[in-house]
Amino acid sequence: MGPVNAGKLDTADFASWIRRAAELVAADADRLTRLDAAIGDGDHGHNMDRGFRAATGALSGGTLPGDAPPGKVLITAGRAIVSKTGGASGPLYGTALRRAGKALGDTAGVDAAALGAALRAALEGVQELGKAAEGDKTMVDALAPAVAAYEAALADGAEPAACVRAAADAADRGAEATVPMQARKGRASYLGPRSVGHLDPGAASTALVLRALADVVAQGG
Repeated sequence: MGPVNAGKLDTADFASWIRRAAELVAADADRLTRLDAAIGDGDHGHNMDRGFRAATGALSGGTLPGDAPPGKVLITAGRAIVSKTGGASGPLYGTALRRAGKALGDTAGVDAAALGAALRAALEGVQELGKAAEGDKTMVDALAPAVAAYEAALADGAEPAACVRAAADAADRGAEATVPMQARKGRASYLGPRSVGHLDPGAASTALVLRALADVVAQGG
């Protein structure tokens, strides 16, 4: 992944991100579904697995021209996830990826600042659609601190790999922090105090997707 060494990510890198996310989600699908069974509909892991499989299929199915920019990769993946993922996660993840892709525009080489702006756009899209804030026990509790950590690392002059690693670590911590929370949004909110003591599945899957990005940048695609 030569462009990363130059401080930029290309189309192949973003496709690798989606493929790696699909791998991590597939490997963890049963756990995600168990988490969702405790406070939701019990289908999050398998829905996410199906959605990311569809995304990788869309990227490898010849629907993207060879000169497609990175943003188009994310938009294509987002559309596939919306079409194949059930529950609330499909629209939320689809919105996140499509907003990120639109933020990248037609840029061929994505530098650390542009990636940060795309992650911020993803967060804003999720919050607009889901009307959730930090502390509501949703995927925002992983995504918001991840974006903040990325931006802080970027402001300190960190390399892209360090920025993304900081984001992934913050997402992990944010997901774990949902355990003592009482859900205020989504299906889990119907449980009231009974939602306390459970890890939010959306936050858990968000942490996986950000870890996938960190893996790709660190390992050279």
